[in-house]
Amino acid sequence: MRSPTVFAVPPPPAYAWLLLILLGGVIPVGLLIGMHAVKMPMNGEGLAWVAVLTALAGLLLSMCRRVVLLQDGVLEVRAAFYRKRVAVTELDVERARIVDLAERTELRPAVKTNGISMPGYHAGHFRIYRRLEKAFCLLTDRRRVLWIPLRDGGQLLLSLERPQALLDALRAT
Repeated sequence: MRSPTVFAVPPPPAYAWLLLILLGGVIPVGLLIGMHAVKMPMNGEGLAWVAVLTALAGLLLSMCRRVVLLQDGVLEVRAAFYRKRVAVTELDVERARIVDLAERTELRPAVKTNGISMPGYHAGHFRIYRRLEKAFCLLTDRRRVLWIPLRDGGQLLLSLERPQALLDALRAT
């Protein structure tokens, strides 16, 4: 068993982190403070605080889990709470391409089926615009995305710092 080759994934843009903090923390906390200021009855106030802070911490930590590795003929992608393991033999490496999703709009995630989606960050299972085909996504930078079709009809969309390095490694396997 060889040690895995890890391929770096760029972090989500700063605005994705800021949006998560605003939506997951600042706005709910502001609402709770506002309710308290106007003396609105708050049953379970402590529970609400715990729920808000736990959800925020969970989402922030999930955005930190971004791993793409290749080991013993298996490509593994870990994105937030999700993981996809695919044998290299199941990948259609010859058709794989590095794409810019601003130009290749038909490959953009369209419908979230089981994932996390926010501006600047997509992780998990989606349907893409092109005939709503299945895709597993780990997207943090839409300018350099490695698109890998699967032989079963699905596909992978991966933001990588060096997408060509993974493509070369897959072709050499």
